[in-house]
Amino acid sequence: QVQLVESGGGLVQAGGSLRLSCVASRSIYAMGWYRQAPGKRRELVAAITRGGSTNYADSVKGRFTISRDNAKNTVYLQMNSLKPEDTAVYYCAADRQLVGVRANCDYWGQGTQVTVSS
Repeated sequence: QVQLVESGGGLVQAGGSLRLSCVASRSIYAMGWYRQAPGKRRELVAAITRGGSTNYADSVKGRFTISRDNAKNTVYLQMNSLKPEDTAVYYCAADRQLVGVRANCDYWGQGTQVTVSS
């Protein structure tokens, strides 16, 4: 089992920045972030492998950056130029093989709210 603990959500004005963090209880190959807005499906935001390969949703490319510190089993999501449409609950996820668009990861965090006001 892997426990994931997220932090860093909150309320920010449009154009602002937030950084999310997620600490895993042990090392795992793939980690990433999903988000789910009210009435919408959970969607992949960004993913990263232990080796540093990354994948981003088109809607966040150029604004969000995912990174990880393998020594601390921690993944980060730096979110810049935030827009109201980024408002959602953001979930950290981890998987032994792939964090991808199907959102069928082995492990999930509890979620953290990100609200962007216009």
